[in-house]
Amino acid sequence: MELTTVWFVAIATLWTGYFVLEGFDFGVGMLFRVLGRNEPERRAAISTIGPVWDGNEVWLIMAGAATFAAFPEWYATLFSGFYLPLFAILVGLIIRGVALEYRGKRDDATWRGRMDVMIAVGSLLPALLWGVAFGNIVRGVPLDADHEYIGGLGTLLNPFALLGGLTFVAVFVTHGAIFLALRTTGDLRVRANRLATRTGAVAAVLTIAFLAWAQVLRGDSMSLALMIAAVVAFAGGLVANVARREGWAFVGTTLAIGLVVVALFVALFPDVMPSTLEPGSTLTVVDAASSPYTLKVMTIITAIFFPLVLLYQGWTYWVFRKRVMVAAS
Repeated sequence: MELTTVWFVAIATLWTGYFVLEGFDFGVGMLFRVLGRNEPERRAAISTIGPVWDGNEVWLIMAGAATFAAFPEWYATLFSGFYLPLFAILVGLIIRGVALEYRGKRDDATWRGRMDVMIAVGSLLPALLWGVAFGNIVRGVPLDADHEYIGGLGTLLNPFALLGGLTFVAVFVTHGAIFLALRTTGDLRVRANRLATRTGAVAAVLTIAFLAWAQVLRGDSMSLALMIAAVVAFAGGLVANVARREGWAFVGTTLAIGLVVVALFVALFPDVMPSTLEPGSTLTVVDAASSPYTLKVMTIITAIFFPLVLLYQGWTYWVFRKRVMVAAS
């Protein structure tokens, strides 16, 4: 396998890990004020992601850094063309991080209410815009002969991309609700379980529509098989959730999100930024790649340090694996 292909697979893996892990973070952030009827329940919901949310964002940092180093042309085209959505995502992640850290710093209901709004907005906005961004990457955008984006913000807000945004939000809400049911107890667990069933039905419809449209736009037999597997995994997760088997339900949504992301990258390859104009202006992995020496050095460094990151994050999840109890008010 050529190193350009290796690094395309590596970047796809990093994005898969990011959306699987950050997906339930976003879901909890959007739901904790809805499911938590009082402050102890809201504090318990936030505590389920408190030890891990910032570690989950490491996957985003690694994905961005890997794209910059391995495919600088891809990075330049993506970040210049998608500047406003990516900036809005960054703002959302910042205000969410600040609110998560500072929510408990003052014992004041007004203060906590403001932080709660920031957490909800900072979870909803990135979830929506990541779906819009990936929808546009799969669909293609207008690129000129120099691989520069020549559209505007309105170009990115096309029906397929907006469907992608709604799909990401619905799936992450369901993923987060199942995670809350898995990690909490009592009435909060019951309400999360019930909500996951309702939102899961909506997410399933949106997911099928989005994947079917993506397959028509840019798919092959491999991506079709992965998309069907994703739908089956998501359906299995919803069935397990109805049976109150939250562990298996979480496995189902985790597999579904992972398979969807992999399917989108498989449908995309060997392109990284398809053009809706002339086929020759499409940016491919070969066009966008760094020098062979750079890719070789990156491969060696990654082979050494990436397993350490996995071990540390796995240890973190193991330490904080127990359910969170709702404190007495």
